[in-house]
Amino acid sequence: MPDIDNNTVISEVQYNAITEFSKTLEMFSLTPSEARLFVTLYIEGKPMTLDEMSEALAKSKTSMSTGIRTLVDLNLVERVWKKGVRKDLYQANENLFQKFMSSYVHRWLDAASRQKESLEETKAMLDEEAENQNQTCVKDLQSRLDDMIEFHTMVTKAFEEINP
Repeated sequence: MPDIDNNTVISEVQYNAITEFSKTLEMFSLTPSEARLFVTLYIEGKPMTLDEMSEALAKSKTSMSTGIRTLVDLNLVERVWKKGVRKDLYQANENLFQKFMSSYVHRWLDAASRQKESLEETKAMLDEEAENQNQTCVKDLQSRLDDMIEFHTMVTKAFEEINP
């Protein structure tokens, strides 16, 4: 049986883990690059500089800076301080389920609220013009708008119930 270099096996396992878990995280509205960056930070388990991230992912430092900014905004990554290190360091927040669900639910709640408000404004415009229009067409459109508004109400309720 040939000798297998443990570092090679670990590198391959690490690469596969990053690739596969990134696919899951992309379902939480992260770009593929952001997902790979988060998983790399998570697997590394210690703070990394933008240069280290850039080297690990073979991406530009600018790309890493953009990705890290998004992950920090989503509260998935935090900037940390380490004595003697002058460069910015970042690390993944540890509680995966809590952080991702919280971030995802809040984005859905914000989006559903904005869309519902916009649909309600649209319906108000229609209601103002209703008396000057074909009543059957207006009633059908009003009914459809009511359904869309109710959809957003139900989405909001569902996400509020699972809000971690």
